[in-house]
Amino acid sequence: MTVVHHRARGSAHTHLSRLGRALVLGLALVTAAGTAAGADPRTERRGGAVDFGPNVTIFDPSMPVEQIQATLDATHAKQVDNEMGTTRYAYLFRPGTYGTADKPLQIKVGYYTEVSGLGASPTDVVINGKIEVYNRCLNNAGPNCLALVNFWRTLSNLSLNINAKGQDGCRSSANFWAVSQAVSVRRVNIAGGGLSLMDYCTDGPQYASGGFIADSRLPATTNGSQQQWLTRNSEVASWSNGVWNQVFSGVVGAPDDSAFPAPPYTTIEKTPVSREKPYLFVDAKGKYNVRVPYAQKNTSGVSWANGMTPGRTIPLSDFYVAKPGDSVHTINAHLALGKNLLLTPGLYDIARSIEVRWPNTVVLGLGHATLTAVRGAVPLEVGDVPGVVIAGVTIDAGLRESPALLRVGKRHGWGWSSPSNPTTLSDVYFRVGGPHVGKTDTALEINSDNVLIDHTWVWRADHGVEGFTDTQRWNTNTGRKGAVVNGDNVTATGLFVEHFQQHNTTWNGENGTTILYQNELPYDPPTQADWMNGSVEGYAGYKVGDKVRTHTLHGGGVYVFNQNNPQIHTENGFEVPNTPGVKLHHIMTVNLSAGIIDHVVNGVGDAADMTKVGQPVYIKQYP
Repeated sequence: MTVVHHRARGSAHTHLSRLGRALVLGLALVTAAGTAAGADPRTERRGGAVDFGPNVTIFDPSMPVEQIQATLDATHAKQVDNEMGTTRYAYLFRPGTYGTADKPLQIKVGYYTEVSGLGASPTDVVINGKIEVYNRCLNNAGPNCLALVNFWRTLSNLSLNINAKGQDGCRSSANFWAVSQAVSVRRVNIAGGGLSLMDYCTDGPQYASGGFIADSRLPATTNGSQQQWLTRNSEVASWSNGVWNQVFSGVVGAPDDSAFPAPPYTTIEKTPVSREKPYLFVDAKGKYNVRVPYAQKNTSGVSWANGMTPGRTIPLSDFYVAKPGDSVHTINAHLALGKNLLLTPGLYDIARSIEVRWPNTVVLGLGHATLTAVRGAVPLEVGDVPGVVIAGVTIDAGLRESPALLRVGKRHGWGWSSPSNPTTLSDVYFRVGGPHVGKTDTALEINSDNVLIDHTWVWRADHGVEGFTDTQRWNTNTGRKGAVVNGDNVTATGLFVEHFQQHNTTWNGENGTTILYQNELPYDPPTQADWMNGSVEGYAGYKVGDKVRTHTLHGGGVYVFNQNNPQIHTENGFEVPNTPGVKLHHIMTVNLSAGIIDHVVNGVGDAADMTKVGQPVYIKQYP
C-alpha cells in the first residue's frame, strides 16, 4: 500500500500576479500563511510526495490483491454501522488494473467512505471484481433489512468489470448499490453484468431512498425499491422499473416517459446546465492535479467519451491541502492569496467562516470532509463572484444557532456572475442534528445569480444518537429553512431537502430550474399549532415566491410522515404563483402512514391521506 506524505503549498507570487493582488495584502497574508504552514512550498513540484493525511490510502496496481482486499474489508467492518461516527476515509487507486479473473477485488463501501480512481479518464483505473453496498439489517424488531439509512459514500472515476467469483447465487446476480441520500456515483464505467440499486438478497423490507448517478456508462440497471433517483448525463443499456419518481436528464438510452405516471419516469433529452465535479488525478509524470470541468449547456451522454473531460487542469501545488486541526485563519490566508483548497478526510471545527472570495476558486473535499459550525458561525461563505466550485463537502450545524451553514453571495450584493461559468455546488451535504445537537436558521442560502447546484442533501435529522423523543428533537435540533434561493438563473440537478420546520425549499429568484426534487416534511411537529404558516395549515415542501414569474420544476415529490402527531395537516405539497411562466412537470405527494397533505399544489390534487398509504397522488403538469 502506498500512502503519500507531504503538505503542498504553491508560491504566493504566481497567484498574486495572476489575479492582480494588492501587494500590501499579499505581504500580510504571506506572513500569516507561512508561519502556520511550516513546509517547503516547492516539494511536490520537485517530485516529493504529498501528505493527504492518515485517512487517505493510495493503492498501486503492483500491490497484492489480498493486501488491498484486507485493507478495504477492515475499513468496511468499522464503517458498516457507523452512521453517526466521526471517522472519514478516502481510498484512491492509481492508474492500472486491480483484481484478476481468479482473484477479483470485491469492495464493500461503508459510511463516510470514498472510493475513487486517480486516472485522467475513468478507463485508466480498472477494477475486476465488485464495488457494493448492501442493505443494513437493523434487527431492532425482528429482521429489518433496508437501505433507507445508507447515506454518505462516494464512488467515482473508474471502470468496473463485474466479477462475482466466490459469491453465492443471489449475490452473484448483480453488482448491488443499495443506497439512499448523500451518495454519489460519478464518472464510472460498468460492464460485465447488471447493476441493481436494490439489495434483494436480504430479509425485507429492502426499501431504498436514493440517489444520484452522473457522467457514467451503465449496464442493464434494476431500480428495484428506489423511491426516487436522478441519473444525469450518462449512458444506460436499460432501466427496469420505478417506484415513485425516477428522473433522467441528458441520458442516452433513458426510458420513454410518455406513459407517466405508469411508470413514473421523467425524461429530459438534454441537461440545460451542467458541470461535472472536479476530480483528483495523477498525470504521466506522476504529479497530482485536479481537473475542473467546464460548465456545459444542453448536453447528453458522458463527458469523457471522446477523451479527457473538457476543462482546466490545476496542479496540486496550487492548492492548500488542509487537515483537521488546521485553523480557519490559516485556511483563509491561503485562500486570500489565490490558493484553492483541498480538505482531507476528517472533522473540522469552524468557529469563523471559511471565506472564498476570488473567482474560479475550487474547494474540494475528500472522504466526506465535514465542517462543523462552532459558536454560531457560518462555516462556508462564498463571494458574489463567478466560477467558484465547492465539491465533496459535508456541513454540520453546531450547538449554537447559525444564521446559515453555506451562503453564496450577499443578499442585495453587487452581483458579479456569469451564465457560462456558474458557481457550482457538487455533492455538498448539510446536516442539522444526528451525531450531536444542531441549530441553524437556514442551511443553504443562495443569493448570487447564475449558480448550479449539482446534487445536494439538505437534512434536518429525523433520528440520531442524541436520544431525543420527537418533541424534544423539534424543540432542540432547530432548522427553520432548508434551501433558500434568492438569486436569478439558478439551476438545481438533484435537490434533496428534508424535515425542516418551515419551508424546506423557498425559491425567490427568477428563471430557476430544478431537475428532481425530493422532500419529506418534518416527522416531529408536536401539534398542528406548531405547524402553521400564519392561518395556513403547514408549510409547503416546495415554495416558489409570490413575485416569481418564471420557474420550472421537472420531477418533484413531497412526502408526509407526521409520526409525532398523525392528525397534522399540510394544505399543499407545492405552492407556486399561478402564472403561465411557472411550470411544474411530473409532481406528486405521498403519505408514508402518518399525517395528511390535503392537495398536491395550490389546492389542486387529491389528499395524500391514510386511505392512500404508499400510493402517490400525481399531477402530470401544472398549470
